[in-house]
Amino acid sequence: MTRQQLLLTVIIAAALLALPLIGNNYMLRLATTTLMYAVLAMAWNVVGGFAGYPLFGIAAFFGLGAYSGAVVQSSGYPIALAWLFAVVIGTIFAIVLGFILLRLRGHAFAIATLVIAEVLRELTNGWTDVTGGGMGLNLPFFGWSPTALAVFFFYVMLALAAITLVTTWIVANNRLGFALNCIRQNEDAANIVGIDTTRYKIIAFTLSGAFAAAAGAIYASWTGYIEPSDVYDVLFSIKPIIMALLGGMGTVLGPVIGAVAFLALDEIVWRNFLQLHTGVLGFLIVVLILFLPSGLSSIGLHRFWRKAASA
Repeated sequence: MTRQQLLLTVIIAAALLALPLIGNNYMLRLATTTLMYAVLAMAWNVVGGFAGYPLFGIAAFFGLGAYSGAVVQSSGYPIALAWLFAVVIGTIFAIVLGFILLRLRGHAFAIATLVIAEVLRELTNGWTDVTGGGMGLNLPFFGWSPTALAVFFFYVMLALAAITLVTTWIVANNRLGFALNCIRQNEDAANIVGIDTTRYKIIAFTLSGAFAAAAGAIYASWTGYIEPSDVYDVLFSIKPIIMALLGGMGTVLGPVIGAVAFLALDEIVWRNFLQLHTGVLGFLIVVLILFLPSGLSSIGLHRFWRKAASA
């Protein structure tokens, strides 16, 4: 990394760290939501962007992480332990699921991953003694002021987003990233030249599951109440895909840029076109993707970054 790139990174990091000092609770909530979706978009990007597998199952890992952490936390255990447990459960589930589903490709893989969230939703609804079923699950109240809670969860989600971003960069710049790129281009050819495609796909799938589960666990603690229809919502699978496409899938910063752009558009459209919110937002996203097939990362910030590197 050049000095200019390092300086730009430090400036962005400082701005984010200082946000609680200048922003109100609404701004912090919006920023925390953006960071959460950035994590989900980056988690999807490891499988969907780098490996080219149409993953529609992020909601499954998000919901599983939310309920795993919530059950442990509501049992009286420390919040950090609850989050760690959620990551472990999400990781194990991703490994097992990867061995089964990654034998599929294309539409079959997409449909199979989409169904998983619905299966988990029904299991959660039926396991009333543990999850509360359709009544949902209340988490212990922190007893903090709304401002203290907003600041705390903003920093927690910022830390998770930073860890996810660094991990994505490491993946993109080592053998795993190279292998996933080969799988995306031609998986059969990758097998022929000696790349263990199954192993690399499972590693990528596991990383996606672990980070999505971590985001779900933090979300559950942040909101204080969850229910199956909320955390297993299909939109948690669809929105990260749109964000990655909008920002530039298969890139390191693309999902982050896409998350910021998507939620900024959502906020602007919601304020100005309340009655036609969904339609107008969908139209703008389609237009952007049509005219920028490589995503927003292919313009503006990308050129600035390259200019800074050559300066």
